Amino acid sequence: MELDIDKINKELRSKSPKDIVIWALSISKNPVVTTNFRPYEAAILHLTNTVKHNIKVIWCDTGYNTPNTYKHAEEVIEKLNLNIQLYVPKQTVAHRNVLMGIPSVEDPTHKLFTEQVKLEPFKRAMSEHKPDVWFTNLRKGQTAFRDSIDIVSQDNTGVIKVSPFYHYSDEALDGYLKENNLPNEFKYFDPTKQLENRECGLHA
Repeated sequence: MELDIDKINKELRSKSPKDIVIWALSISKNPVVTTNFRPYEAAILHLTNTVKHNIKVIWCDTGYNTPNTYKHAEEVIEKLNLNIQLYVPKQTVAHRNVLMGIPSVEDPTHKLFTEQVKLEPFKRAMSEHKPDVWFTNLRKGQTAFRDSIDIVSQDNTGVIKVSPFYHYSDEALDGYLKENNLPNEFKYFDPTKQLENRECGLHA
């Protein structure tokens, strides 16, 4: 799908997140939304599922989430009646812990670790579902890479990536969650990032 990304972003900057989702769905035949149930994910899950009930929600669970995150995920899934498509690594956490544990970002095995727990399950999910539009909750200010994109971008496979809350601050998302009676959870751990401003590997 060929799109004038710059023109589209210019037009969408004045639109509400809901209007952005409606626009994206108008050009999509097979949309998905991805989540890891980190803080503020309930907002994108509520928004997309409200506009398109039963939209496929791809959850790539690394297996290293905190108990709070798993409880939060179950609460959000039940509250929104989400159509969860769960993907997990092919190797268990127990097995991997014997072989490498959670390597630091400087460790040579960190690249393999990231491939196993995050990239491979994600690639498998995208290969099986073949979406044309991918909704995410990327926001400006999270990482240097995310500052370089906008509401709409296109990856090297042609998938249109849409971030309806791209220009929202934490405070604005707090307001969205409160207005829609949605839970949030901050005890989240990403074993592949370890630093909050480090890119996770899926979006670069």
